[in-house]
Amino acid sequence: MLLVTNIIANKEEYIKSLAKRNFDGAPILEKVIALDEDRRATQAKLDHTLADSNTFSKQIGMLFKNGEQQKANLLKEKTAQLKENSKELGTKLTQIQEELTQLLYTIPNIPHTSVANGQSEEDNEEVYKEGDIPTLEEGALPHWELAKKYDIIDFELGVKITGAGFPVYKGKGARLQRALINYFLDKNTEAGYKEFQVPHLVNETSGYGTGQLPDKEGQMYHVTGDDLYLIPTAEVPVTNLFRDELVTEKELPICCTGYTPCFRREAGSYGAHVRGLNRLHQFDKVEIVRVEKPENSYQALDGMVAHVKDILRELELPYRILRLCGGDIGFTAALTYDFEVFSTAQDRWLEISSVSNFESYQANRLKLRFKDSNGKNQLAHTLNGSSLALPRVLAGILENYQTPKGIKIPKVLVPYCGFEYID
Repeated sequence: MLLVTNIIANKEEYIKSLAKRNFDGAPILEKVIALDEDRRATQAKLDHTLADSNTFSKQIGMLFKNGEQQKANLLKEKTAQLKENSKELGTKLTQIQEELTQLLYTIPNIPHTSVANGQSEEDNEEVYKEGDIPTLEEGALPHWELAKKYDIIDFELGVKITGAGFPVYKGKGARLQRALINYFLDKNTEAGYKEFQVPHLVNETSGYGTGQLPDKEGQMYHVTGDDLYLIPTAEVPVTNLFRDELVTEKELPICCTGYTPCFRREAGSYGAHVRGLNRLHQFDKVEIVRVEKPENSYQALDGMVAHVKDILRELELPYRILRLCGGDIGFTAALTYDFEVFSTAQDRWLEISSVSNFESYQANRLKLRFKDSNGKNQLAHTLNGSSLALPRVLAGILENYQTPKGIKIPKVLVPYCGFEYID
């Protein structure tokens, strides 16, 4: 959530920056400023009214003490009216503050200066590419056919149990899933990230804290009886560990990692681009989250990008990195890099990670602050990244590593799997 003081100081700059998102910021920012002026004026009236009430209350006591009962009673009437006025002003102030907060929730984050204009994913900028695309044997299969051939993922059984988008992993497929999770967690903890196991459901306050609510409310599974939400990513519970916290400067950076299943209602269209593991309603993901001092957050973002690069190098998968344009960047992010793995059998790139800096946007919602060396409280910066999302990584491995002998397991995963081939 943007700071009102920053909106007032940088209104024209913010309007231009939000235009990168194809978001017309002028009307809503002007309304925010007008509401804040009304809030400050109402607060001033309330403060003045309370001050007068306190002054009169002291005078009433003195008048009664001096035997001036008539004057005291007149002041009591005035004090009663002031108390009624202060009650009305307090109610009005609460309403203004609530309206202002709800309005601020609808404004996306300000994109970083490096974010380009653009309408959609077609306008994202490729900033890095690495790895050789393998040449497959004639008759190479997409992963959903390989899953059936080697009996490692059953999409139909998932439909029977739950519905489309909830696959069942079997045998070596399940072991490969577990191997990937353990490998990702080991890589993250070795890099200094502390591992957490967190709840898979969150309350509404947590959803608002990281920005999934109200922006993505329709994409989350809602447990209506208890008013809880199934998490779309571990980012939500892990980042909310620090909601309403005041940490010390010495504690920063805070580096966290965690594995969770993820649940998303997002409906996909039909076709090969959403078949198999390409788009699911339930999937596994290992996440990394950082809380940083503002001046260090972009260096930390570069470090997170380098970390994901290292994982993909060890998996020996061809990948590229995209810097998202204004029209494709997430609502809460200031800058996002997407990682994509090339699927040789599908002849297309598959997104497998997003690494983002939210600057102080989430921290302001979360009231996540740190006390600097001068004793001043400042909003921290938050960052997160997939490290990694499993379905499309698994799809890339199955398709790019298929051989006449079977599916070869990347060397780095063999100690985790206990086998070298799926055959």
